Amino acid sequence: MKLDRILPFARILLEKTVQPGDIAVDGTMGNGFDTAFLAGLTGETGHVYSFDIQNEAIQNTRAKLENEGLHNRCTLIHDGHEQLNKYLRKEHAGKITGAIFNLGYLPGGDKSIITQADTTKAAIEQLFELLAPEGIIILVIYHGHPGGSQERDALMDYVQNFPQQRAHILKYGFINQANNPPFIVAIEKK
Repeated sequence: MKLDRILPFARILLEKTVQPGDIAVDGTMGNGFDTAFLAGLTGETGHVYSFDIQNEAIQNTRAKLENEGLHNRCTLIHDGHEQLNKYLRKEHAGKITGAIFNLGYLPGGDKSIITQADTTKAAIEQLFELLAPEGIIILVIYHGHPGGSQERDALMDYVQNFPQQRAHILKYGFINQANNPPFIVAIEKK
């Protein structure tokens, strides 16, 4: 197949944007895969700020980063991504080039703990203000779980009404797959 799957396509977009020395954000740490990927892109001189509300995510990500020798490039934050402004401030403005949010629940974790549209929108708004021009925020929207369709609809309404003068917004996903396939929304700051 020549079409990129969802997660590889998200990574392609991040590879085009995040460079060594940059700052990146993982808004939903999960099991640490995106945090580690971003740490590889930012290199030894960059940094990744990674957020999650679950202890399990912090522990899994810490172990992954230590195993891969990337822990010194990352700050793991045990807080919701809507609290981004508590940890990233004006000195980070213009240095953040990429961010990713895998929305839904922690794979292998408690499926009743899910991301919420209101907190994700708050995080996007805070992050967008700090984002470098041509920086990108990627939302991987999983919506096949209880509460997922409400989050999807609220976020789609939000991004469809985002001012076109401020950002290019792309939706990428497969439309003929069963079981509510995930899709990507990429927000590129102008």
